Amino acid sequence: MQGTVVKSGIGFGSALAMVISYTTHQSVLWAIIHGIFSWFYVVYFVVTR
Repeated sequence: MQGTVVKSGIGFGSALAMVISYTTHQSVLWAIIHGIFSWFYVVYFVVTR
């Protein structure tokens, strides 16, 4: 039997970026945009705060 891993949904980086963005800006649109950039936004947030 061959084991397979199914990866679905969004990644941890995207989810983290969306949560940070939503709590900072209170905007779903910005959360979606920052979720697309995922880890880039997380690193940007950490460096600028």
